[in-house]
Amino acid sequence: MAEPPATAAPGKLAPSDLLSLEQYARARPEFRRRVIEHKRWRTIAVGPHMTWCFEDRLTVQYQVQEMLRAERIFEADGIQGELDAYNPLIPDGGNLKATLLIEYPDAAERQRALQQLRGVEDRCYVAVGAERCYAIADEDLERENEEKTSAVHFLRFELPAPARRRFADGADAVTVGVDHPAYRHAVRLPAEAHAALGADLRP
Repeated sequence: MAEPPATAAPGKLAPSDLLSLEQYARARPEFRRRVIEHKRWRTIAVGPHMTWCFEDRLTVQYQVQEMLRAERIFEADGIQGELDAYNPLIPDGGNLKATLLIEYPDAAERQRALQQLRGVEDRCYVAVGAERCYAIADEDLERENEEKTSAVHFLRFELPAPARRRFADGADAVTVGVDHPAYRHAVRLPAEAHAALGADLRP
């Protein structure tokens, strides 16, 4: 007797939400086009060397499908392992979640910058009006050492309920930024990005 499909918490991905490798090979060109367009207003440059990619169910599904494709994973345990790794990136209606990329094309410059930017992940914020919410960074992952930070971090922003409502309703301007001593930049979300991320704050 076949096992029933695995279930997931609301908003999370289950194996039944994914395409098989063969199905994904056929659907990938159109699915990839859709995800690129979807991510357009979820990808924010914060200064010249940082990009914040705000994740949601669709972006995470794409990452999982791409990992399964690249690694040729088709067995149930392997699929569940990828879901366990990526599902925590999906916001739950009370928060925003983002992948932070620190980008310096020159390797030597990048090495120097990562040394200067230790702790930067904890100085990333989302401001709704004048109210700042700082990131909870990397959770159970160790992404820096005594010498340097990592070029990739995972950020969670737990906004208080009133700020979530003001964000989702468009009542206040929203700014995302960094106030680390070695890197101070902020950008106000354009209307399209504000709307896209505001949808993440509606359960």
